[in-house]
Amino acid sequence: MFIYRKANLKDLNTIWDKDIKENKDDKRYIKWKESFINSNKNGDIVTFVVLNDGDPIGQCTIVLNVNNIKFKCKNFLCDGKEKAYLSTIRIEKQFEGQGHISKLVKTVEDFARKKGFYYLTIGVEAKESRNLAIYLHFDYTNFITSELDDDTLILFYQKSL
Repeated sequence: MFIYRKANLKDLNTIWDKDIKENKDDKRYIKWKESFINSNKNGDIVTFVVLNDGDPIGQCTIVLNVNNIKFKCKNFLCDGKEKAYLSTIRIEKQFEGQGHISKLVKTVEDFARKKGFYYLTIGVEAKESRNLAIYLHFDYTNFITSELDDDTLILFYQKSL
């Protein structure tokens, strides 16, 4: 049975422990875990999960505080009042193509709407045409800007709620 909801501390630890295990040679994941969990605790970001029999298999994070965005164009992406930013949208490979990301994004959009946000923004690497097509399908069609990040072109889009 699949459940879509706001992540709790156990979910966040499980997600990050999986990431640390998969990237055991990259010690940055340990620091990122602490920062990510602290940002969830203080409400700067809110992570939502897809649970499969209690195990988080997918996630989507909404950034509510502009200071938690690394891009130069962050003021275009989030203002903490009317506009928030979606990040870290992913699902384990074996669950792709089953509609879980669509349901999870809808859950996050409903949360944002209830919080009083009018717009959600999202970024996608230009070379990731599959992800871009998915985001366009979700109505993130208003192009905002682009930015180079470590020689990777990131395209940013906005959706009205």
